Amino acid sequence: MFQTDGYETYESVLAPDRFEALAAHFEAKLAALPRGRRPEHMDVPHLTDPALFEWLLDPDVLDLVESLIGPDIALFSSHFICKPAGDGRPVPWHQDAHFWRGSLDPAGDAITVWLAIDPSTTENGCLRVIPGSHLAAAEHTGSADPFFNRETVVDESLAVDVELERGACSVHSAMLVHGSPPNRSTSRRCGYTMRYVPTTVRFLRADGHRIYLARGRDHAGNTYSSPGSP
Repeated sequence: MFQTDGYETYESVLAPDRFEALAAHFEAKLAALPRGRRPEHMDVPHLTDPALFEWLLDPDVLDLVESLIGPDIALFSSHFICKPAGDGRPVPWHQDAHFWRGSLDPAGDAITVWLAIDPSTTENGCLRVIPGSHLAAAEHTGSADPFFNRETVVDESLAVDVELERGACSVHSAMLVHGSPPNRSTSRRCGYTMRYVPTTVRFLRADGHRIYLARGRDHAGNTYSSPGSP
């Protein structure tokens, strides 16, 4: 399914006690957010919170990633995407690779593990995907979204809702067209996105963002940081 549709779902990826520890860690981070800061974009939290490497480098997570991209793996990024009940913001249709072209070469080789901290449903704004759209680059135009300055237009009759139980996950290609509607429900929707690349991908940025050798060896001449290093 991943090769043909660009995404796949799994009932679980972390052992139950490991998942509950991550969920508790997230709740503490959410409670510590500065007043007025939106929770949808808790981006690259591992760069300032090295405790998250416990889950980003978890052997079960890396086994799943290895089954899709091979044994030589780099951790590229992570992101808590939390849509609060009632006014959770939408995400416009897009391909991740479009935004990562200045960071990764080729950007389309990246994958995202989307781990459901909360149940993710059609009612609370779950991920929506266009199956098979990972096979070609989509044209992106300007967007009025405050966090995404580009988006693509899709035939929404082709969209599939990726509903997940708490603790389940989906994995999608950086080339897959996806987005999500607003959360107008009474239930919060949070996911932790863990993003990886095969080490054949060259890392291009020199602005303080860091990548980490998660498993195996390098094939692109990249420089990797150590988890928790400044």
